[in-house]
Amino acid sequence: MLSNHRPDCATAPKPHIVLIHGAWQGSWVFSNWAPFLERQQWQVHTVDLPGNGHSTDHLRPATLQGYTDHVVALLETLDAPAAIVGHSGGGITATQVAEAAPERVRALVYLAGMMLPSSMSFRDLVRDAEQATPGCDFSGIGPHLIWNETRTRTCVPADAAMALFLQDCDQDAARAAAGRLTPQPETGRAMHNQFSAPRHGQVPRIYVECTQDRSIALPLQRRMQELSPGASSVTLDCGHVPQLACPALLTERLMPLLNAIPLHRSFSTAPT
Repeated sequence: MLSNHRPDCATAPKPHIVLIHGAWQGSWVFSNWAPFLERQQWQVHTVDLPGNGHSTDHLRPATLQGYTDHVVALLETLDAPAAIVGHSGGGITATQVAEAAPERVRALVYLAGMMLPSSMSFRDLVRDAEQATPGCDFSGIGPHLIWNETRTRTCVPADAAMALFLQDCDQDAARAAAGRLTPQPETGRAMHNQFSAPRHGQVPRIYVECTQDRSIALPLQRRMQELSPGASSVTLDCGHVPQLACPALLTERLMPLLNAIPLHRSFSTAPT
């Protein structure tokens, strides 16, 4: 079990952790988990990515550059590097933040997240997995999406969210979460990273894999770890939203790895 006590907690500043949501979501997706992190003496910061339904900047275009700039601007207000958690598609933003400002990132945590090589999209990953394991279904939420007339935004039906994202969560909490999903601009979903190994590789990474995930299936999660080696791994027997399904267990398994990562490290920020 985790202890809330740290020997130096009276003098040491609380470390920062920034939580980045995925597609169709907002900062609300972390509301059940945040108290667990705060009890472990972490300062929790959540974002509503610009161009998305829950952002005050929802009229701005949703782009990876905009997402990255938004998070980096938050990091610049903090007094120490932060751990960055990217849930689901938020992993793409987390990766790009580490490329843009590695000296401000203590660690990257991919929470059932997209930890993709540079220039690879999630669709590329799915095609790769389909070729490797013919006959397996990696389509996830894709076939259930409702597109607008111009095919620039998608919505997730509540029943599909319940079945594929939230199947192992408390039913009342799952229904509430499904009801808060908003239309997602395709420009903020079909993205791919561009990063350099010398900069990105300086930041410690942790991958939290979810064995019952029906959105990003476990073989896809493990293929990402094969394609981007070097990350520590945590395995949880849960679905796509562990921060709602099992926040206590997620905290218990993740915190020892995060706490072991030094707050400050030397970085080379020269362009490559």
